[in-house]
Amino acid sequence: MDISRHRFNSFAEFYPFYLAEHRDSRCRRLHFVGTSLVIALLAYTLASGVWWLLLTVPVAGYAFAWIGHLVFEKNRPATFQHPFYSLLGDFVMYRDMLLGKVDF
Repeated sequence: MDISRHRFNSFAEFYPFYLAEHRDSRCRRLHFVGTSLVIALLAYTLASGVWWLLLTVPVAGYAFAWIGHLVFEKNRPATFQHPFYSLLGDFVMYRDMLLGKVDF
C-alpha cells in the first residue's frame, strides 16, 4: 500500500509518517527556515498592517520545504495528499526542533 495515499485517522497517527518523510537534516533545516520566515512575516504583517504581505506567506513556507524534498529527500511533499496535517506537522516539527526532540 502506498502510505502517501493512506487516510490517517488522527494527527497522532500522521506525525510519525511526516517525520519519516523528513529524514534528511538538510530538508528539515530548509523547513525550519521557511517556517521561521512564515512566523516573521505574519508577525510583521500584524504589526505593520501591510496586509498584502500575507500573499508572500505561502511562498516563503512552501518554497524552502519543497526544495528540500526535491533536492534532498527525493520524495513528494505530504502537502499534496494531506494538506492540513502536513501544515500542522511542519509547525509541530518546528517546535520539536526547537525543543531538541527532532535533530537539526
